[in-house]
Amino acid sequence: MREVAFIKQNKEKWLQFEKAIAQKQIENPDELSRLYLHLINDLAYSQTYYKKSKLVIYLNDLAVRVFQKIYQSRRVEKNMLLHFFKIEVPLLVYQNRRYLMYAFAFFLLAVIIGVVSAANEESFVRLILGDAYVNQTLQNIEKGDPVAIYKSGSNWGSFIGITFNNLKVGLTSFVYGLTGGIGTGYILLQNGIMLGSFQFFFEQQGVLWKSAKGIWIHGAMEIFAIVIEGAAGFMLGASILFPKTLSRFSSFKLGMRNSIKIVISTFPFTIAAGFLEGFITRYADQMPNFLALIIIFGTLSLISFYYLIYPFKVHKKVISGAYDA
Repeated sequence: MREVAFIKQNKEKWLQFEKAIAQKQIENPDELSRLYLHLINDLAYSQTYYKKSKLVIYLNDLAVRVFQKIYQSRRVEKNMLLHFFKIEVPLLVYQNRRYLMYAFAFFLLAVIIGVVSAANEESFVRLILGDAYVNQTLQNIEKGDPVAIYKSGSNWGSFIGITFNNLKVGLTSFVYGLTGGIGTGYILLQNGIMLGSFQFFFEQQGVLWKSAKGIWIHGAMEIFAIVIEGAAGFMLGASILFPKTLSRFSSFKLGMRNSIKIVISTFPFTIAAGFLEGFITRYADQMPNFLALIIIFGTLSLISFYYLIYPFKVHKKVISGAYDA
């Protein structure tokens, strides 16, 4: 069948899906679930015969949005929290993956700026980190313990204080998305430059590995989560600046609802990073290198898988009908 004929034959059905998605509440989720299977068949057909057509992109996106609407409309759910992390957030991340790309690219650029600036201007590190921190760290390096600053305070006190501070940074980055993403960009720029200059400072002192061994035990998840929260801020800003076919207020409400779900999904990782910093980092210098590397790459792999790989797997299952909507 020619593509034009295929579209003409199914156009009304797809428009019904569009209308159903726009409704606040679906009266008959089971009926929509049945029709969803037809939509999956249409998508499979278009992927087979119209591979390079924009129709595939449209039906792909429509299938995901219909699945989400059906899921949200079901009042009885055995484990809403499990589905939130297992299906809902990964689908939102997949749909908004370009904002993750923007956030990571922007943060990486900021890190490079920090490294280059610190390498070319001796006073730059003091400007960014402050004289008190630099002087204290230099004293710690002379004593043979470059990350001694992470050993101050009690385990629980450090864990609670650090966790709340990290949550504050992430939430600030997200809320600043209300500026159209400019404020979010500033927070990512600030943190990226700080990280770049911070790491270069330890490299200059010849203790990069000793510092990284301690810092990245908790930093892998901590920094990654901040970037994800920045991506959510960019999502929020885009919903204000680019409403597309929706009214600006409707686009903002949708953007706020979706982006805050992604922010909430980072909380377990932020709390875990705080726990590692409060209870594990202080013992990094006594830890075998292989164990430190296992923790660093293990935590990095976990959060990377959840936000960079798993969303594609969930999306693939949704459009193939493997998940029961």
